[in-house]
Amino acid sequence: MPDRQANTLERATPVLKTGDYPRARRFYMETLGFTLLEEGGDPARFGIFERGGAVVFVDSWHGPPAAATGWDAYFHSPDVDALCEELTAAGANITRPLENAIYGMREFEVTDPDGNVLCFGTDMDVISQG
Repeated sequence: MPDRQANTLERATPVLKTGDYPRARRFYMETLGFTLLEEGGDPARFGIFERGGAVVFVDSWHGPPAAATGWDAYFHSPDVDALCEELTAAGANITRPLENAIYGMREFEVTDPDGNVLCFGTDMDVISQG
């Protein structure tokens, strides 16, 4: 059996699908405040976006997302209240308001123009220590 402690994973990057890459690019940069790190295709059909330590891939090469439920990406924030205010002011589609979840996170959800559900949260233990 492999030694799973020696083969640790450092991070995961969500890959979100879009049917309209230019629209998704504008949304992630202008509404959510991500920076474009890299694009692929001519014209561009794939992008890598970053905000702080969070990275997301946005892919239109394989078409729009399939209908699904639940989150497509979860982003941790040190101040989810301030982030919610910022994204609301920027016009993000807040589809679940800021609330304290029963599992110890304070979080809210945004749905992007392609239907990807993005959850942003802060561990309530971190909030109580701050």
